[in-house]
Amino acid sequence: MPKKRIPSDEGAESFGDRLVRLRNAAGYSLRELAEEVGISHIMLVHYEKHEGYPSAQIVPRLAKALHVSADQLLGIKTVNKKNGSGPKGKMKRIFEEASDLPRNQQDKIAEFVSAFMNQYRQTHAR
Repeated sequence: MPKKRIPSDEGAESFGDRLVRLRNAAGYSLRELAEEVGISHIMLVHYEKHEGYPSAQIVPRLAKALHVSADQLLGIKTVNKKNGSGPKGKMKRIFEEASDLPRNQQDKIAEFVSAFMNQYRQTHAR
């Protein structure tokens, strides 16, 4: 007996398209996300390019890495888009990781970023 497929909504975003969008929004390359989740980048390409879903063991790891719920990753719930002016993608991830560092280390990072931005503004001033 053939497997029944759950009918998809016409025009709805596929799992692969959603995964690409969420991966890009989180600032991951294919290889970076695959490494974070503990799968090969070839497997990740498969999830992004083909119909179907990853195994039940992979979904929560992908969701955690992408900072979304499993329901959001699977398209059951929509991802709330924040329109804040804060960092996005890779910069957001780096600053979130840095927020776990001791305060004196955070101060050193802030000092470095400020100096870098000041130098950039000076060299790119019109």
